[in-house]
Amino acid sequence: MMLETRHSIPEILSRQKLFRSLDALELGRLAKGTYEYRVSKNEALFQKGDIPRGMHLVIAGQIKLFLPAANGAEMIVHLAGAGDTFGEEAVLPQKPCPVAAEANRDTLLMVIDKQALILAMQHNCDFSNALMARMCERMCSLIENMETCVQLNSAQRVVQYLTQHAPIEADSFELELDSNKQTIASQLNLAPETFSRVLNRLSKDGYIHVKGRNIRLKNLNSLRNYAG
Repeated sequence: MMLETRHSIPEILSRQKLFRSLDALELGRLAKGTYEYRVSKNEALFQKGDIPRGMHLVIAGQIKLFLPAANGAEMIVHLAGAGDTFGEEAVLPQKPCPVAAEANRDTLLMVIDKQALILAMQHNCDFSNALMARMCERMCSLIENMETCVQLNSAQRVVQYLTQHAPIEADSFELELDSNKQTIASQLNLAPETFSRVLNRLSKDGYIHVKGRNIRLKNLNSLRNYAG
């Protein structure tokens, strides 16, 4: 971890959607409890069970939040990209972190101290509501992911992952994977070789065309029907 001091924290916060309801005075007050730092790819931020330092905000890069297993395997809970926050669920009630966090790429972050965060929530209801709404959206997403892993077979999980970002009315869609296959497989609770095997089967059956990280979904309606 390397601390950063080159940027204006209030200015950076003001550019993030979550903090747009805060005025200059509120941003300045929040900035006093905020610091900026960089982490390198594969560098750990914290482990499951650690006491959190504050709410994290990703400025650039990507952070992997995951549940580790004794055998070295992991279940990815969320990939936090630019503009995403994480750690609120442990910071506000001051609970141990329920997940571990590691940089998927070289990443620039900010950490907002609990007291500064609570003070901003107390003084600005719009900010408090926006933060609560974000946490609720994440909880709904977690439940949807759990449902996917429990109720769908491996092929259906992969197809749902591929089609979820496609426009509803589109006949075909070009998708660029933003993570490696091992990371995506972990999100879907699949072994990497299972994920690759499903992609090969879908390609052989004519549903998709794979070229590196670029995947062309040839017939979205057929793929959606495939996922059930």
